Amino acid sequence: MDENEDKTTYKVVMNHEEQYSIWPADRSNAPGWRDAGKTGNKAECLEYIKTVWTDMRPLSLRRKMAEAGGHERVA
Repeated sequence: MDENEDKTTYKVVMNHEEQYSIWPADRSNAPGWRDAGKTGNKAECLEYIKTVWTDMRPLSLRRKMAEAGGHERVA
C-alpha cells in the first residue's frame, strides 16, 4: 500500500449558489456550506459531483437568465 495514499473520508458540500465541493468528513463545514448527502473517498465524492452538478452557473445567474428569457425553469 502506498504510504501517500489518501485515506481521508470526504463529504460533498454545497453553498447557497448550489456550487459543490468536497470537505473532510471529520471537520465542520466551512461557513456558508452545507452537507449535500454524499460521503466517501475522494474519487467517489468527485464522481457524485460530476453527476449532480450539470450546470456550472451559480443559482443567482440561472435565475436572472430565466427571468430574462422567461422560459428556463430554475429550482
